[in-house]
Formats: sequence, C-alpha cells, structure tokens
Amino acid sequence: MALINTIREKSGWAVGAIIIGLLLFMLGGDFLYGRSSIFGKNDTSVGEVAGEKVEYADFENTLEQAKQAFIQQQQRQPDDQALAYIREQAWNQTLYRIAFQKEFDKLGLKVSDEELTDMVQGVNVHPSIRQAFTDPKTGQFDVMKVKEYLRNLDKMDPQAQAAFANFEANLRPERLGSKYSNLLKMSTYVTSAEAKRYNEAQAAQVNMRYLFVPYFTVSDSSVKVSNEQLQAYIDKNKARYKVEDGRSVEYVSIPVTASVEDSTTIRKNVDELATRFASAPVDSSFVQLNSDAPTRPAFLSPADMPEKLRAQLPLQVGKVYGPYAENGTYSLYKVTSEKAGAQPAARASHILIKADGTTPEADAAAKAKATEVLNKAKAGANFADLARQYGTDGTTATGGDLGWFQQGRMVPEFEKAVFGATATGLLPNLVKTSFGYHIVKITAPKTSQTYQVATVQKSIQPTDATRDAAYNKAQQLKGEATDLASFRAAVAKDKSLQKAEAKGLGRGDQAVNNLQGARRLVRWAYGSDNEAPNAKIGDVSPVIEVGDQYVIAVLTGEREKGTADVASVKPEVTALVRNELKAEQIISKLKAAKGSTLEQLAQAYGSSAQVKTADNVVLGQGQIPGLGAEPVAVGKAFGLKPGQKSKAFAGEQGVLVVEAVSATPAPATADVKAAKQQLTAQRTARADELIYNAIKQQANVKDNRTKFF
Repeated sequence: MALINTIREKSGWAVGAIIIGLLLFMLGGDFLYGRSSIFGKNDTSVGEVAGEKVEYADFENTLEQAKQAFIQQQQRQPDDQALAYIREQAWNQTLYRIAFQKEFDKLGLKVSDEELTDMVQGVNVHPSIRQAFTDPKTGQFDVMKVKEYLRNLDKMDPQAQAAFANFEANLRPERLGSKYSNLLKMSTYVTSAEAKRYNEAQAAQVNMRYLFVPYFTVSDSSVKVSNEQLQAYIDKNKARYKVEDGRSVEYVSIPVTASVEDSTTIRKNVDELATRFASAPVDSSFVQLNSDAPTRPAFLSPADMPEKLRAQLPLQVGKVYGPYAENGTYSLYKVTSEKAGAQPAARASHILIKADGTTPEADAAAKAKATEVLNKAKAGANFADLARQYGTDGTTATGGDLGWFQQGRMVPEFEKAVFGATATGLLPNLVKTSFGYHIVKITAPKTSQTYQVATVQKSIQPTDATRDAAYNKAQQLKGEATDLASFRAAVAKDKSLQKAEAKGLGRGDQAVNNLQGARRLVRWAYGSDNEAPNAKIGDVSPVIEVGDQYVIAVLTGEREKGTADVASVKPEVTALVRNELKAEQIISKLKAAKGSTLEQLAQAYGSSAQVKTADNVVLGQGQIPGLGAEPVAVGKAFGLKPGQKSKAFAGEQGVLVVEAVSATPAPATADVKAAKQQLTAQRTARADELIYNAIKQQANVKDNRTKFF
C-alpha cells in the first residue's frame, strides 16, 4: 500500500490534477451525502454537459472515487473545506470526461494498448511510476522493479489491486488530454511581421507634451446618469459583463453565545477540576481525560508562557494556577517540574530612533536625537510616554514594550546589550543596530529558568437553555416576517438585531459574507432546500442553523446566467458612464476655448487644465510617466509629427490633448528570433486556460448540483 500511496501522491490524475492544465479553476462548494427528497421526482440529473445529462448515480460514483483517493493520500477523512474541493474535483472530472472526450472523438485521438504499456513499463514511463520506482540513494530508475511489482500484483490485498487498477485506468484519459493540449499548443505561431512590430513597439520612443483635465475636476453631482444610459453601456460592452447565476438575500443572524449563567456554571466545574488537578497522580492522563484541547506537558520559558501565567513568576512546582478566562476558554496550569533551559529569556522596552536616510549626516542626526531622548529618560521622564512620543516602530502603541523574548530572536547588537544586563532599569548607553539607535530599558532581567506546565482547558459553551432561547428568538422573527416588508419592519423593531445583505451568491458558494458553512442558505436561495423548496423573490427562509448562529433570510434578487443587469453592476458602470459624460463636457469646453498652443488652451479652459511634459515614452508600454496607463494618448502621440497636436479626446483618467515634440524610431532589427520565442512562450502559457474556457463555453454546461448538495 505504501507504494500505491506514493504513486497516488505523485500522480496528477489520482488526486484530480491531471486536468489542472486544462481545468484551471476550482469553485467553492459543499459536499453532503444522502439522497434528497427530490429523488421522488423524475429528474435525477445533477447537470448537463454538451447535451449529455449527468445522472446523480454516475456523479456520486466519481465523487466517491475522489473521496477515497483523498483518504488514501492524506490518511484522514476530509473536513468540510476538503469535501468542497473534492466535490469540485469530481465535477471538473465529469466535465472533462464528457466535453473533452467529444473533442477527442472529433479528431480521432486514440491511446493504444501499446502506449499504455509503454507508460507503465516501457521507455516513456509515466512520471509517477518513474518516481515511485527510483532508488532514493542512487537516483536511478529500475524498470525491472516495475515488472516485478506487476507480476506480484495479484498476490496483494484487494485494496492495493483496486488502487493500481484505478491508476492505470486513468492513464488513457490523461494521455489523451496531453495529446489534445499539445496539439493546440504546437499550433501556436508568431509571424515575423508580428515579432518585428513587437520589437519596434518596445524600442520606439517619443517626447511629448500634453494638456490634461482630470475627470474628478467635474463634480459628480453635476452629472446625472440614467438607468437607460447604464443599460446602453452594458449592451455595448456585453463581453465585459458576462455573469453566472446569482442570488441576493437580506438576512439576520442570531448568535448562540454563552450567557453569564453559562459561564458561571462552567466556572464552578473548572474550580472542581482545579482541586482534583492539584492531587492528580498522573498529570498527563488527567489532561487527556479532562481538557477540551489536550496537550502534553511541556517545558516553557517566560517568553513562551501565556501572559496570565507569566504574571505569577516565579512559579511553584506542584501548584495549580488559574482558572483564567481568555478568548472564551477557562485555563488551568499545573507546574510539574522546573529546570534550566538551553536559551535564556528576558523582557525589555525600547525607543527606536531611525535615520531619515543612509548618509553620514542622517545617521548623526538620528544619534543626536536618540541621545536627547536618552537624557530625558535618565532625568526621570516616563519611558512609556517617551516611546509613544519619539518611537518610530510598531511598539509605540505599547510604550515600547517588546515583551519577553528568548536569546536568538533579536539582532545580535540588541541581544548583547539586553542579555548582558544583570538587573532591571535603563541602560546607560545607546544601542546601535541595523534598524537605528535604541534607548533600552530592561523590565525583567535574563533568566534560564523553565517550568514544565500541564494545561487543562474548558471552552465556555452555551447551554441547551441558551441555545433554545436563541432558536425561539429566531422562530419569533420568522413568525412575524412573511415577506420583505414585514421582515424589515420586524428587524427595525428589535434593536438587538442587525440586518445584512449578500448580493450575487453563486450556486457553489459555501459562505454568505462572513457566515461560513452556509451551504443550506445558498441552496434555499436557489430553490433547492428540502424544507422550503422553490423559493421566490420576497420569500422568507426557514430558520437555518449556520455554526453557532440561527439565520433567517429573505430572497431579494435573482440573476440568471448571461449579461449582468444594471442593479448588480450599477456602482461600477455608473462611474464609467459618468466619466464619459464628463469627457463630453470637458471636450466641448476645450473646443470652445481660443488658442493655438496647449498653454493658451489651458488658460482659456481654467485652473483645472494642466500642461505637462513627458519624455522617453515607449510605444509598447502605453504609460505616460507621472500620469499612468494612457494607451490611447501614447498611440496618438506616436501618430503625430513633431509640433502637431491632437484634438481633445477621452483618456483613462481625464481628457487629453497631446503634442509630439520629437520621436526616436526603433532601430532596424533583422533578427526577430528572440521576439518570436518570447511571444510564443506568452501565448503558449495561456493556452490551457483558453482551451478549457472555449470547450466549457461550447459544452453549454448546466450545473444543477444545488438540488442535491
């Protein structure tokens, strides 16, 4: 089995990665077993790919194979996050199997039995086989060991046989995928004319002047944008606004948090544990039996201790400290032993004065400033106040406190000063390091003492009564909310409730804003919840448990696959359309301005018009120094003769008028081989993504997994 696991770990297909080259995205999702009540209906398909329905039973089989591969590789059951990945892996494998196989068949691509044999025990051995049977000491691959393994395969346990059979069965589709991908990649071609233009674009330069009027100089309030204009912009730019299915909800989450009574009850139990802990004969066993997060007793220096335990230094062997409440947990600490550690620890505060540059003058100024602050500290000024006033690093908020740290964690010069001190107090001299000058105060001198600490932790969890109270509150809200209006009214009436909104939820989403594991809420929004199926806009959800919260939601919007509607992209498109309208206003005003030079036009326009110079502007970069990306402006400048200026036009950040000053054409290059190689590599690198997207689009994939998962 170890060998099979090695093959699986290295094999792309075994863990779903053989299609990563072609299937570049993995969407989120959840994974739940168990047939839904929808099986009572006729439609048992989880989707459709290239006109072929994907039946639940077939998908479930792929799903189970992917899950078993994960378990064998990771030696554990998948958690929720891993299950979501496995589900997407299975779906992408299904898409690959159907959509890509149709393309293979059209081209007549095949993988012969001889090829498969060659991949396992021939000349062109699969990388997974090669790595599994390579001697780690010599680095040599031995094909005879492969053949010997295959001869003995029928004597191995059934699980090992099945694992290798599954690996071998997947070699054929993997090779087909490689053939298909390579066929298209090898067709990538760059002409000499393209390479020549590329070289020229990278070498040609122009010196230019330009008049620039930023869009922000026209107030937003003066430009009104209608929904009709927004829709017209979306229609003109449909390719930029393609969207998948989406759902929008408003929701309230009612947290299940431990009450004061819950905390008091748990505290009583922890107090009883503390008494028993003190007399426990075997501390490690007591921790294993009684801690919510058991760990082995460990030797800790002051630098590694929890702050509340560190505050009790020096500690006594045999004593139980606590309970201490922190981050929803009660902690008990029992000191079981003590000894000198390998590395001393200390605690210090500092005030760092950094130089403003790397010159000797800057260093001298920093030293003088640090000396001034040190003298103030020596005169009795509060060190923490000085750190807040003069410090230049992240410790200013804590008054310069660095906390406890072991030797080896700070820069050598600083450590030499701190660990060379034998008592608390201000060090008399500055400490210079690569960071600057430090004024240092020792707040706890070095110590090598460590303590073996056994820890018992108990989470402060809500009781059943508290959970029931939260559920009843959620049910009360559900009873009052029958539609969006009554939902909003009920929430507004209860000041303890906070309404949130989530827009554009995808079919495969697991989270709703910060609500993790909210798969059922997403499925409800898509009309696939067993308890409340076929949700429509305005419907109120049942009470849905999401972790330690109860959620009630209202479906407020539906978006179908295709082109985004105005509402879903309104802020973004409004800004773009507003800039177009601003550009029209600015261009109109510039046309009316009198003057033949850029300066005259700017003066006639007003103070918001700027005239600037840009030298050595490169055609292929499309950037104007000091202004940023303005490809249209750069292109226009290269199309002008020296002294000519363009008409006013809309740019990325404002309206421009450009004037060419001088141009430096690209030198003639006879050899375009390097440019060809560079452009070919760029195009080939994108091939896998483009291939996948093209085939997926052609396959017209319909994903109905929300009915079941």
